[in-house]
Amino acid sequence: MSETRLSLKSISELRAHIHKALCLKENLLEDQHVMREEVLFTNGDPCAMQFVIRGPRSIKLGAIWAATQGTIYFYDTKGERYDKALLDPAYQIEIPVAEAVA
Repeated sequence: MSETRLSLKSISELRAHIHKALCLKENLLEDQHVMREEVLFTNGDPCAMQFVIRGPRSIKLGAIWAATQGTIYFYDTKGERYDKALLDPAYQIEIPVAEAVA
């Protein structure tokens, strides 16, 4: 398992990076596979986001952004973690809770 460092400055950059990384894992075309996301809560407070892409042949890839830790964990089609990315702590990305509630 690799571990990379990222300097992502916004939630849109985070989403784009995760979408691209998941599609690359299984050679999926980015423009043909929609990524779904869900905010995860602990004791009523947002703490993470889950990202999922479903592809052909029942392929399901995922990532968890543990916002409080500044870490993204990537999971393959078997549900096994294959990558870990650490976000630069200089950039504080907020969890978009308003989007999750709407």
